[in-house]
Amino acid sequence: MTKVVPELHQKYIANTAKGALVYDVSVFLCNLTYAVVNGVSLQGYHKVYISTKVLKHSYDKRPAFEYDLIVNGIHKIVRYPDVIYRNKQGKRGDYCFVKSVNNEKCLCVVEKGEQCLEIVTFYRVPKEKYLNSFSLVWSWRDDSASHRSTLDSGESQPTCAPQ
Repeated sequence: MTKVVPELHQKYIANTAKGALVYDVSVFLCNLTYAVVNGVSLQGYHKVYISTKVLKHSYDKRPAFEYDLIVNGIHKIVRYPDVIYRNKQGKRGDYCFVKSVNNEKCLCVVEKGEQCLEIVTFYRVPKEKYLNSFSLVWSWRDDSASHRSTLDSGESQPTCAPQ
């Protein structure tokens, strides 16, 4: 399990006052699996980043239980989603990655950047029927590709994290 997001939280977000300004830092979270990239047609968008700005927004807005649950499981939600939906028209972000974490359905919204995907928000799904208004794009159950294969080719890839 990756500790990138919990460490980012600890360093920049923990114990900050509501609405307080934080350093805007963006870090690499993970590569998507081949199954996800091919299933959602995200060729060229396999790297996923998360920023302190997104963490701070959720830290201020979400209950502590929900925030902690997702921060500690966000790597699994994004890398190994159960299903992916197209986000609603007019909402920020392109896709909603959904996965059950400790028997709670969690949703992570990602947006295409210039060269990578960026997490724009995350939250716990309030009720099962909430997802009925989204369009299903990909499901792990329906995919015949190897879910655990990775995009680690060893080649250097451009990043969209601030330099």
